[in-house]
Amino acid sequence: MFLLASCAPAHGVGALPQATAVSVVYSTPTESVVMPPSPTAAPTQIPCDPFAADFCITDGHFILQRPIRSTANDSVDKSYRYASTADGSREPHHGVEFLNKFGTPVYAAADGVVAFAGPDVEAIYSPRINFYGNLIVIKHDNDLFTLYAHLSAIDVQQGDGVTVGEKIGEVGQSGAATGSHLHFEVRRGNGQDYFSTQNPELWLVPEMDNNNKQYGVVTISVMDEGSRLQDAELTLERLSFARDKGKIYYLNTYVSEMAMGEENAAMSDLPAGRYRIALKLNGHLYERWVEVQSGQLTQVVIVVK
Repeated sequence: MFLLASCAPAHGVGALPQATAVSVVYSTPTESVVMPPSPTAAPTQIPCDPFAADFCITDGHFILQRPIRSTANDSVDKSYRYASTADGSREPHHGVEFLNKFGTPVYAAADGVVAFAGPDVEAIYSPRINFYGNLIVIKHDNDLFTLYAHLSAIDVQQGDGVTVGEKIGEVGQSGAATGSHLHFEVRRGNGQDYFSTQNPELWLVPEMDNNNKQYGVVTISVMDEGSRLQDAELTLERLSFARDKGKIYYLNTYVSEMAMGEENAAMSDLPAGRYRIALKLNGHLYERWVEVQSGQLTQVVIVVK
């Protein structure tokens, strides 16, 4: 059995906001081992081009509320991120997971209409029968869909209109799952297409840190000179003058079959500040110094040989 365990004011989804650049800082060589001087933020062209700049900072499209409230565990499970395989131990992940006990309430991430609610017995939204167990699919504006899987209870019916924050079901362990959790997906376009998924961490409103400030989010595109996405292992080292200066985050690019969009790596829940991104590939060291801002999306493109 496949293992899917540990598998801002509320607004509905309207017209998707356009990503507008706010700033970019210093430029450093793609291949470097020298720490650059402390940067001074400076305006840049709008829209910002991540192929021409070291990085771009945009508003992103953080328009979905978390399907689990902060009174429970509303954090994404970091051991099995979107488009990962948990070090090869599982199938490529098409969503993210919120580990919670049976009966934890699940809420609609945005206004919408219930496209499906019931047991996954016909594999319409999944690769095989009973893959998701008890499943809810909500269609939002602009052909955006959210999926809520492995539920122990379903409180809505197909055709129901729901509002953001409305209780729609409860966490469980139904379908191909071991351990109680919510499997949450975001799809765009054809909601029944198993490969129309988007990384939920790029759509969910960022969490708040201990200082009541929103975390930032980073997307990275590692590609060759022919714009083909490449597999890589990356590190993000925090350089800011803060208590956790020097903290290192480890990140793998999406598995190749899931690298279908612009980015092939992403990480949310990053404290604001300066970071050094590094990777080694084909005998070369690539480094990039970037900035993460509260509640914003930092876009980085690294071209490798």
